[in-house]
Order: sequence, then structure tokens, then C-alpha cells
Amino acid sequence: MIRLTGRLIAKTAEDSAIIRRYLPEHQRLSRAEDGCLLFEVVESDDPLIWQVEELYTDQRSFDGHQTRTRNSEWWEKTAAISREYSIHEESDIPVTPAL
Repeated sequence: MIRLTGRLIAKTAEDSAIIRRYLPEHQRLSRAEDGCLLFEVVESDDPLIWQVEELYTDQRSFDGHQTRTRNSEWWEKTAAISREYSIHEESDIPVTPAL
């Protein structure tokens, strides 16, 4: 399995508003992808920081997500928002939503 964890870091309240506007469709499309086991983007206590957790069955499904995302309205509208991610290949991961 491939797990991505990290953060979206908005610089301004306007950036956070962009995330809020485009996130629902991005989540809907991502969760519907083949091999997506978990896809959570949750606003933290800091309104400029969003926690991200994704889990895919394998590298192929994760790569497919990355390709789709980079060709999406989400990517176009949020391109200027900082991303800090780590990606790990793991096995037998318990699936738990991000807090």
C-alpha cells in the first residue's frame, strides 16, 4: 500500500477559501478512483493548515491519482498553495481517518 501524509499550507485566508471551494469535488473524484482506500483533507485548528492523508492499494493506483490530479481544476486553482507531503510504501496498514 502507498500512504501519503502531510499538509496543505495556505498563505492567506483567500488561499484557504480556494481550498474550501474546490476540495469537495477533488475529494469526491479522488475517493472514486480505483485503488483509493482513504482520502482525507481536514482543516486543522490553524485555518491556514489542512491535514492530508491518503491511502492507495498499490503504486499503480497512487500514480493514477497523481496523474488525474495534475490534470484537474483542483491542481490549477491550488497550484500556489504549499504542500508538505511524505509518501511511504507500507503493508498491513490499519485504515483510520485523519483527525
